Amino acid sequence: MQTSQHVLFERSEMKDRHLVRKKIREHIADKAKLPILIFPEGTCINNTSVMMFKKGSFEVGGTIHPVAIKYDPHFGDAFWDSTKHSVMTYAFNVLTSWAIVCNVWYLPPMIKEEEEDPVHFANRVKAVIAARGGMSVLPWDGGLKRKKVKESFKEEQQKKYCQIV
Repeated sequence: MQTSQHVLFERSEMKDRHLVRKKIREHIADKAKLPILIFPEGTCINNTSVMMFKKGSFEVGGTIHPVAIKYDPHFGDAFWDSTKHSVMTYAFNVLTSWAIVCNVWYLPPMIKEEEEDPVHFANRVKAVIAARGGMSVLPWDGGLKRKKVKESFKEEQQKKYCQIV
């Protein structure tokens, strides 16, 4: 990872996040460097939806070159459901599948609009990616598959539901 200039950081450490933001801005400013590849969801899910993007990727400025990626499960499933299969079973299934087919769409570059904050910009990019890949847009974080839902989030959803009813 060091030879390909990965930037590793601990998301919960504020000083790490500031350092990453600084490194990304420096990289963007250097026109001789290749674009940065970022997976703003922070996780992969089951190929049906696009989950909430982390806003950090959209705070640094520069042009975003969105890419929609969707696996075709006809010959082999690339996704690991850790609640159903062990890592060994998953590895066996992937290694013995006939093929792992992936559709990739390179979308037009996008730039943050003047009135947009990073969250709205991230949501706009996410919507374009989801539309092209034929996936639904989900408003929650991919980390939910590994963590418990925050009580504040549950309460917010309950209030919204009460307003509808």
